Amino acid sequence: MLNPGTTAGQLSAIVLAGDRTASDELRAESGVNAKALLPVDGVPMVRRVLMALRAAESVADARLAGPAAVDLRSDAVLAAWVDGDELAWSPPAASPSTSACESLARIPEQRPVLLTTADHPLLSAEIVDAFCAASLAEDADVTLGLAPYDLVREMFPEMRKTVLRFRDGAYCGCNLFTFLTPRGRSIARFWQRIENQRKKPLRLIGLLGWRAVIRYRLGRLPLDEALAGLSARLGLRIRAVILPYAQAAVDVDTLSDYRLVQAGCAALSES
Repeated sequence: MLNPGTTAGQLSAIVLAGDRTASDELRAESGVNAKALLPVDGVPMVRRVLMALRAAESVADARLAGPAAVDLRSDAVLAAWVDGDELAWSPPAASPSTSACESLARIPEQRPVLLTTADHPLLSAEIVDAFCAASLAEDADVTLGLAPYDLVREMFPEMRKTVLRFRDGAYCGCNLFTFLTPRGRSIARFWQRIENQRKKPLRLIGLLGWRAVIRYRLGRLPLDEALAGLSARLGLRIRAVILPYAQAAVDVDTLSDYRLVQAGCAALSES
C-alpha cells in the first residue's frame, strides 16, 4: 500500500539489463547468452523484476535497457511485451551508467523515475511500493535504497555483500534509486565517473575528503552526514531510504549468489 498523499502510478521505471562482460561463469552455468535471462525457479530474472514493477501501484510504465536484440528475441514473453508496446526497450549502451543516462533522456524530465537492475530476482511489488512511497515523501532530488546489514546477514548468512559501515549502522545497497526532479538526473553523469568504484566504499567516501575517510574507517561517520557532504559536492539533495527487507539487497553477481537464490526460490515454491 502506498502512503497517504502519494499518487498511484506516479513513477516511470528503468531496468538496466545489459552485460558488463562478453562471458562469465553465470552464463556458462545456465547456458543463456545474457545475464538478465538467467532462470530463477524457471523464470528469467529480468521477467521477475518486470513483473514486480507491473504489479506495483507506484509504477506507471517501464523501460528496459538491454539485453541485446538477439537475446531479447530469445524470450518469447519479453518479445511479446515489446512488440505489443507494453514495454519500451532499447539496446544496452557501453556501460550501465551510460544506459541509465540514455534511458533517462527518453523520459519527460518532469516525470519521477525509479531505476533498478535485471539481476534483482527477489524484488517484489511490496518492496517497490515501499521504496517509492518513502522516496516521494522525502524533500530530495535523488534517493537510494539501503537495507540493514544485520537483517541481510540473518536471512542470507552465506551471501557475500559489500557493506557500508557508518556510525549509526551498517547497510547494504539495494540497486534501487529514484530521480525525483530534473536536477536529480545529473547524478547519472556523476555515476559515469565513479562506476568502477561502486563496490569500494572507501573510494566513494574519499570523494568527501580525507577527514571523512578517517572518520569512516574509525566508525564515526554518520550516514546522514556522508549524504549531506555528497549532496553539497554535487549540488543535489540526496537521501537514503532504509528498507526493512533483506531480499531488497539481493542481486546476482556471482555463481554462489545464483545458487543461493535458486535454492531459496525453489524452497518457497515447495512450501
